[in-house]
Amino acid sequence: MNTSYAVFCGIDVGKGEHHAVGLDASGDRLYDKPLPNDEMKLRAVFDDLARYGPVLVIVDQPNTIGALPVTVARACGHDVAYLPGLSMRRIADLYPGQAKTDARDAFIIADTARAMPHTLRRVDTGDEVLAELGVLVGFDDDLAGEATRISNRIRGLLTGIHPALERVVGPRISHPAVLEILTRCGGPNGIRVAGKRKLTNLAVKHAPRMGARLADEIIAALSTQTVIVPGSNAAEIVLPKLAESLKETLLQRKSIGDDVERMLDDHPLSPVLISMPGIGVRTAARILLEVGDGSAFKSAGHLAAYAGIAPVTHRSGSSIRGEHPARSGNRKLKRALFLSAFAALHDSTSRSYYDRKRAEGKKHNAALICLARRRCDVLFAMLKNKTLYQTSSAAAA
Repeated sequence: MNTSYAVFCGIDVGKGEHHAVGLDASGDRLYDKPLPNDEMKLRAVFDDLARYGPVLVIVDQPNTIGALPVTVARACGHDVAYLPGLSMRRIADLYPGQAKTDARDAFIIADTARAMPHTLRRVDTGDEVLAELGVLVGFDDDLAGEATRISNRIRGLLTGIHPALERVVGPRISHPAVLEILTRCGGPNGIRVAGKRKLTNLAVKHAPRMGARLADEIIAALSTQTVIVPGSNAAEIVLPKLAESLKETLLQRKSIGDDVERMLDDHPLSPVLISMPGIGVRTAARILLEVGDGSAFKSAGHLAAYAGIAPVTHRSGSSIRGEHPARSGNRKLKRALFLSAFAALHDSTSRSYYDRKRAEGKKHNAALICLARRRCDVLFAMLKNKTLYQTSSAAAA
């Protein structure tokens, strides 16, 4: 971050009211008051601080409740920075006092920006596509969590009343054929009453290739249990409703996925990210939201450390030496890089590197982390140079 600022305005954002502290370069307070979450009030404070010289506005949350201060500060022509929450918590321990107040937090944010500018992160400026994409991806994450919750609820209910049936339909719980059977027939008793013919017709309609086999497996599973577990009658009522909810959630997620893909096409870095094996639409969107164009990172090592996929060294004299996986970092970015590495195992280059790490004795997850770290170097170079992914054979040619 540029340190040539006359005023450092730290804002502890809130839902209805923020607290702002303005410090000059020597640390003297220029402003220390609650600040309503209102455009005109924000403009008045920023304009008043601008009398002293260039202003840097620092927030502890650049999105959601912090979006309006960030937008107004940009409109006023001021630079905006972001102090991550983990850094904020660690730095707060260095200041005297144990109180947790908005005024104290705002002062720590401003003073940290003044004294330790390297702890700040840039807030991407003027990228409307990323702002819109963030809303869609956030909703998609909510839908994914809701789908997982409903799926687990259905599988848990089936496990309690008919474990054999759950073993058949549980792993395919999100398949349209399974959801249609549960929606139309209900639980074990409803499926048994419907009969094999109706069950087969429902399954084949939504799964032409595996429908008949699925129906046979369900009928075979039902025949293995003759007792009726308490709660089965209520489950016959609940299961169709849960299946309908899961079906609707998956349809919404598919629709949002199409919207994300259309919006992602408008970003100039979209072809760069999609060209890399293992990176799909949702993964590319997440990487863009967390990394941007990668210019905030000095090297691929910095990017890997930020994502939490770079090994951490522990040394204490000569007694303790070694490296272990990082437990910190941006978890959303780490998950995206990990999943993309797993999806890239079909690529010959990624697969050979993964197999080499497994041959060294690493377990599956550890080998994938190593692969994600290696791919991070390639990803950083692609973002920096705005070039598409090239296979090793193409690069050699």
